[in-house]
Amino acid sequence: MTTRSIPAGFQRVRRDRLLQEERHDSYKTRGKLAEPTVCPHCGAVFHGGRWQWGISAPEDAQRTSCPACQRVQDHYPAGVVVLEGSFLHSHREEIKHLVLNEAERERAGHPLKRVMAIEESDSEMRVSTTDMHLARGIGEAVHHAYQGELEFHYNAEDAHLRVHWAR
Repeated sequence: MTTRSIPAGFQRVRRDRLLQEERHDSYKTRGKLAEPTVCPHCGAVFHGGRWQWGISAPEDAQRTSCPACQRVQDHYPAGVVVLEGSFLHSHREEIKHLVLNEAERERAGHPLKRVMAIEESDSEMRVSTTDMHLARGIGEAVHHAYQGELEFHYNAEDAHLRVHWAR
């Protein structure tokens, strides 16, 4: 192929760079929200380009669900922490308080980081979260306090993190 036969606007394929496909996240806001916007479910306010607590908004502010409330309504967690083992069985309340304290500490500064549900059975405790970073933080907090085996399984296609701790 000579330079004369190459159509205008044509670019040769470059094999020296890796193109990343666009990630589809249905819970990410498509465009910029009007400021201020209030979540009618939790009361968080979108201001300054992010969701925040403790900001008063006018009565005529736009209302839309924040991504965390939308995940809760859809029962679609971004992270799941599975805690199990004989140590959990004998220290269940202590570990549950640690999990709730870590979640509340994160939630105080970041309205989109919340615990959706804690499901308990005889053999395990399953904590689902609205944010994968919160799931990681809970797993690391439990591991730091009680050691044991900690594993992370990240599914990039679904932007979902599964954390497993056992002792």
